[in-house]
Order: sequence, then C-alpha cells, then structure tokens
Amino acid sequence: MLEINGLVLTESLAIVEYIEEMYPDPPLLPVMPAERARVRSLAQIIACDIHPINNLRVLKYLRNDLGTSEDAIRAWYNHWINEGFAALETRLSSERGCGTFLHGDTPTLADVALIPQVVNATTYQLDLSPYPIIQRIFASAMALPAFSSALPAHQPDAGVI
Repeated sequence: MLEINGLVLTESLAIVEYIEEMYPDPPLLPVMPAERARVRSLAQIIACDIHPINNLRVLKYLRNDLGTSEDAIRAWYNHWINEGFAALETRLSSERGCGTFLHGDTPTLADVALIPQVVNATTYQLDLSPYPIIQRIFASAMALPAFSSALPAHQPDAGVI
C-alpha cells in the first residue's frame, strides 16, 4: 500500500507504475510500445502467476489456519516458484530482448517484480541452478544499490512477520 496526500494505491505493479510516472528518471519502462508491452508482460508473469500463490497471506494461512508444517510450506513454495521460474526461464532463453536484465541492460518494471521473488526463493532454499538467466539477472541487480539496499534484511521491520 502507498498513501500520498489521501490517495491510497494498492498492488505492486500499480504502485511502481505510479512512481514511474511521477519520477521517470531513470525510466523503468522502455520508450517503444512493443518493448513496454514485453516488460509489462514479464512483470505480469511474476506478479500474477508466481507471487499470488506464495505471498505472505497464503503462507500464513497454510501455517496458522491449516497447521501446515514448515517443511510442507517449503515444498509448497518451491513447487510453485519452480513452475513460474521454469516458464520464465524458458521464455527468456527463447526470445530476444533479455540482456543484463529481463529486458535490455538497465533495470525495468519486470526486474522490480522479479528480484523479490528470487530473494523469497532463496529464503525457502530453492535450488536456483536450473535458472541461470534468472540467477545472472539477480546478480546484476544486487550489484546496484537500489536493489541491494532494498533487501528485506536492510529494512527497519526486518524479522517482523
């Protein structure tokens, strides 16, 4: 959630696009419409297909309401992140456009969506070796302060669930 002067925005992609429109430098979306659509498509694969099934609300429900063990939660998380990452990796390896980041050589909206999912995958001890492109993109992002300083461990509420 983001609140600015009474305006309440929810949903990560809407918030990031709002920030992009208010502070367009550096841009998170390419100039060309086809490239913008590709970036949005990649971001939506992550935000719509991967993230919802593994978000904190779902994990809390599994843990607290269903009494699911931590091992079973890890298996759940890893199953679904594997499904999503496998589809994403296949797409990235079969189409042009991927560079240092998901689209080209500068971070985009899609990378902003991807990096938290990679961080979460490592938290749940997912083997990332089947995803060399995703690993390479993650390493590139972590070399940038904008991403590395945003890691959960660097936040004031680190450890609070």
